[in-house]
Amino acid sequence: MGIQEDIKQRKAFRNDYQKAAVNILYTYNWLTEGLKQLVEPYDITLQQYNVLRILRGSHPEPLTTLEIRNRMLDKMSDVSRIVDRMITKDLVSKSICPKDKRLVDVEITEKGIELLKRLKKLERDMDQQLERLTPEEANQLSLLLDKLRG
Repeated sequence: MGIQEDIKQRKAFRNDYQKAAVNILYTYNWLTEGLKQLVEPYDITLQQYNVLRILRGSHPEPLTTLEIRNRMLDKMSDVSRIVDRMITKDLVSKSICPKDKRLVDVEITEKGIELLKRLKKLERDMDQQLERLTPEEANQLSLLLDKLRG
């Protein structure tokens, strides 16, 4: 099925660029919804999962909330609120940055690392959302998206 059928649009797209833009947005939402369903049983959001992966990548060094925001996939995320929710779940901890008292350092906790280890088994399920593509097609799609962002 094509994008026009998926969104039940009767009128033709203005041009191929409009069609591609709508298709990217529609596919983003489709992919996001599938990923949300995978992490939901673990009582975390996709943004929290993203923060955990970012912090694991810097572990044992902490990152400021600003550094986390710069690395996040969703740049509109309110990192401070996400971190505060994760603190209540004991997935991360925060402290005043010794280099700059205006900043907050965030570190992944052992419980956060353990959760990521449990979530590792989901990587295959996450990959399956794109397995209608061959590895070569997935690579080509990635290259085209990189080119689009220029």
